[in-house]
Amino acid sequence: MIIGGGCAGLSAALRLQQLLRAQLKDRRIELTIVEPQPYLTFQPLLAEVAAGSIDPRHVVVPLRTALPDCRVLTARVTRIDHATRTAWVDAAPRGELRLPTEVPYDVLVMAPGSVSRTSPVPGLAEHGMGFATVGEAVALRNHVLEQLDLASSTRDPELRHAALTFVFVGAGYAGVGALAELEDMARTATKGYHNLDPDDLRWVLVEAKDRILGEETPELAAHTLAELRERTIDVRLSTTLESATDRLMLLSDGSRFAARTLVWTAGIRPAPVLSLTDLPLDGTGRITCLPTLRIAAPDGTPLPDAWAAGDCAAVPDHTGEPCAPNAQHALAQARLLAENLAAELAGRPLTAYRPEHPACSTSLGLRRAVAHTKRGTRLTGRRAWWLHRARQLRRLPTRERRIRVLTDWLFGGLFQREIVSLGTIEHPRAEFESGFTTGPGT
Repeated sequence: MIIGGGCAGLSAALRLQQLLRAQLKDRRIELTIVEPQPYLTFQPLLAEVAAGSIDPRHVVVPLRTALPDCRVLTARVTRIDHATRTAWVDAAPRGELRLPTEVPYDVLVMAPGSVSRTSPVPGLAEHGMGFATVGEAVALRNHVLEQLDLASSTRDPELRHAALTFVFVGAGYAGVGALAELEDMARTATKGYHNLDPDDLRWVLVEAKDRILGEETPELAAHTLAELRERTIDVRLSTTLESATDRLMLLSDGSRFAARTLVWTAGIRPAPVLSLTDLPLDGTGRITCLPTLRIAAPDGTPLPDAWAAGDCAAVPDHTGEPCAPNAQHALAQARLLAENLAAELAGRPLTAYRPEHPACSTSLGLRRAVAHTKRGTRLTGRRAWWLHRARQLRRLPTRERRIRVLTDWLFGGLFQREIVSLGTIEHPRAEFESGFTTGPGT
C-alpha cells in the first residue's frame, strides 16, 4: 500500500509497476495507492500554468490512467496502525459523515508529501492565496487579470493602486518562479488596456532570510535578485509580513501599503497524515528513515515492512543530515525505493540512497531562467530557460503528458500565450443561483 499519489508516490508506483509487472498481472501481488485526489499535480510547472503558457489539464496525471495494474483509492487516510498492518480511509466528500473503511496491508510505503506552511498572520487566512495546486494556479491567474480589469475601470485612485499591487511572501523556487512568470504575463497583458502601463504595476517579494533561493548557489541567487530588481520588482530581504488585515500589508521593516493580491509561498511542512500513524517521526515531523529508504525504528534498526520517500521522509545524505524536501530528491528516492522493495522481495541486497549534486533551475518568465547543472555549471538567460524546460519535461510522469506539454510550448512559440480570465469557473453556480433571487432589477 502506497500512501500518497504525488511526485514520490506516483513515481514509486510506476517503477514498481514495471519491476513487478508479471506478479501484478497474475495477482500474486496487489499494489494499492491511496490519494485524496484522483491525479498527480506536477508542481514545478504550476508557474507556467498561472502565466497561461501551459494548459492546466496537462500538468495533472490521472492516477488510474498511469497505473492500470494498480488499485487506486480516492480517499483520505484517517489512521494507520502499522503494528497491525491496518489503515483506515475515508472516501466520503468533506463535510459528510461516514465510517472510515478498514484496509489491511502487508507492506507500507509512505509518500504523502508536504503541505504549505502557514503562519498566524492577521488577515492571511481571509486575503491570502496559496500556490501548490493547479486550482490555485488558475485562480491566481484569473485574480491577477481581474485586478487589471478593476484598475482599468475604476476612478478611485486608492482602489486602483491596491489592485495593481501584488505581494508574494516567500522567495524560494515556488515564490520566485510564480512572481516572475506572472509579472511577465501581466506586463504583456497591459498592452490590451488603453490606460494601463507596465510601470503602473507594483510587485513586492518578501523574504524572511537575507537572500532569495536558499537552495541555489549564492552566485545564481545574486544574479536572480539583480534581474528581479532590474525589472523594478521590490524585493524585501530579512523582512516578514506582520499583518494583512483589511488588505493593508504591514511589513516588519515598517512599510505599510494596500494590496489586493497576497500570495503565500513561505515554505512547506510534512503532510498532517503523519501524525495519524504510529510511525517514528523526527523533530521536524518527518519520518525517520535509513539510507535504504526503509523506515527506521527508534533503536535505529529497520522497521519491518515499512518504507518512505519524498518530502515526508527524513533520509540521511552522505553527511548524515536529512535531505532537503524537494522534487529532485523525491523522484530519485521514489525510484530507488521501488527498486529496493523489489530487491527485498527477490532476496537481493538493498542499495543506499546517495544523492547527487543537485541540478536546479527556475523560470523567470518567457525565455528567462537561472539554472545550474550537476557538474556545477551556472547558466542564465535563454540557455538556462531551455535547460529548465528540458529538465521539467524529462521529469514529468508519462509520455502522453510530456507530449501535451511540449505541444503547448510549440504553439506558444507560434502564437501569443492565452491571457484571459475565466473567473466564472470558480463559481459555476453563481449565474444559475441568481435566477432565484428577487428584487429590483431582477
